[in-house]
Amino acid sequence: MAGIRQEPFGKTADGHEIMRYWLSDGVISVGILNLGGTIQSVLVPDRSGKMVDVALGYDDVHSYEVQDKFIGALIGRFGNRIARGKFSLDGKDYTLRTNDGRNHLHGGQGFDKRLWNVQTDGDSLVLTLTSPDGDEGYPGTLQVCVRYTVANRALIIDYQAQTDAPTLCNLTNHVYWNLSGHDAGTVGDQKITLNADYFTPVDNEAIPLGTLAPVTGTALDLRTPTAIGAHWDDPEEQLQNVGGYDHNFALRGSIGFLSPTAEVTSPATGITMQVETTLPGVQFYTGNALEGAPKGKNGAVYGRRAGFCLETQFYPDNIHHPDWPQGILRPGALWKHQTIYRFPAI
Repeated sequence: MAGIRQEPFGKTADGHEIMRYWLSDGVISVGILNLGGTIQSVLVPDRSGKMVDVALGYDDVHSYEVQDKFIGALIGRFGNRIARGKFSLDGKDYTLRTNDGRNHLHGGQGFDKRLWNVQTDGDSLVLTLTSPDGDEGYPGTLQVCVRYTVANRALIIDYQAQTDAPTLCNLTNHVYWNLSGHDAGTVGDQKITLNADYFTPVDNEAIPLGTLAPVTGTALDLRTPTAIGAHWDDPEEQLQNVGGYDHNFALRGSIGFLSPTAEVTSPATGITMQVETTLPGVQFYTGNALEGAPKGKNGAVYGRRAGFCLETQFYPDNIHHPDWPQGILRPGALWKHQTIYRFPAI
């Protein structure tokens, strides 16, 4: 049934009620929580018409509160890493929380654990959040609005943000996908195509080196359909540095214009997911550190590489590399981007 319905999902440790909102176009259905703006479930028909949940997640609030893998959540203020948790903007120095070794990751204690305000607007779910000045060390009060829509076999995410002082902004979503089913084990046999000729090499802390490198001749050349697991254990330094794929790819499209990003297909279910975005980059992550996550929906064990992420974004640590597209937001400007996850008929 198309439309939006809501149901209680549980309570946080401090007593806040968490709701799950179901969005459907009559073919695919998406469950979203007000905790972290989390995508809890994505139900898609396989080649036989059976509904398959292709998003890793949990059946209870407690697991979301204790897990540290950002599963399904909205990420902010700044998705990905900022080296040493420090940056300068307009001559002022700022220090952020370091939560990934010496570095700042996904906004520190960020939007993924916050309670979002939720309203419905027709067939869309609109989530809003105010991040106060000084939140995790960031300057300026940031007003964030994320709109989820399910239509025409697609999940559409529209991001907007405004600030009252110059700040950094890099909003994304951290769904772990497994197109064979959230409980199907590793994603190694699923085939990916990425529309990127260049990537940003990283050191062994996953911090960009500051260069754009061609994918040609490397295991990061995913421009033709390639099994995700075909090369993830190759001895190449870039893979060894981060235990598989955990890299930003520089997309071919122009910033602000919706362009094809990636396509992934499961041979087991026949389900294909096509990704489009207006953002300049995408982090392809193969769940190299998923092991140790709490048991998932229906008791599923989410081991290493049980899901992959395609996190659309400005490049990580871009504030330290002024030649790259910048995730800087100033008063009077609107940070506005869109990402679409499409599931075409089989």
